[in-house]
Amino acid sequence: MTAEEEIEIRRARAVAFFEEGYNCSQSVFMAFSDMYGMDKEMSAKLATSFGGGMGRLREVCGAVSGMFLLLGLKYPFIDTKDKASKNKNYKAVQDVANKFKYEMGSYICADLLKIKHVPQNPESADRTENYYKSRPCTRCVDKAAQIIGKELLLL
Repeated sequence: MTAEEEIEIRRARAVAFFEEGYNCSQSVFMAFSDMYGMDKEMSAKLATSFGGGMGRLREVCGAVSGMFLLLGLKYPFIDTKDKASKNKNYKAVQDVANKFKYEMGSYICADLLKIKHVPQNPESADRTENYYKSRPCTRCVDKAAQIIGKELLLL
C-alpha cells in the first residue's frame, strides 16, 4: 500500500470515529495513534478533553489538537536540554495549524462554528442528522486527518 492510500484509509477511519460519536480530537488522534503503539482506549482517553475546542470552551479546534497530540509522538521533546527537538515540534505544530487555517479559514472552534467566542454549556450536543448537517466538524476531522497524514506518512 502506498502512503497516499494509507492516508485515505486513515482519513476515512477518522471520519468514521467521529460519526460513531467520538469527539473531533479523539477521532483524528485515534486514526493514527496505533502507529505509535497506542491502543484505542488509551488514545480515546488522552484526546477526550480537547473536543469542542477544549471541553466546549470553543478555543483551538479539537481536530487540530488531535494533530498536535500526534506531533508530540512524532517529534517528542523529552530531554530538557534538547532545544532542537522542542523547536522541531513547535515548527511542525505551526506548519499543520497554518495548513488547516488556510483550508478551513481558522483553527479556532468558535470561528469554524460561526458562533460567539465564549465557553458553552459543558453538556455535549446530541449527534443527530441536523448536528452533522449544520456543523463543519466532519470536514474539520477529515481535513485534519489529511494534513497530519501527510506529515506522518510522507515527510
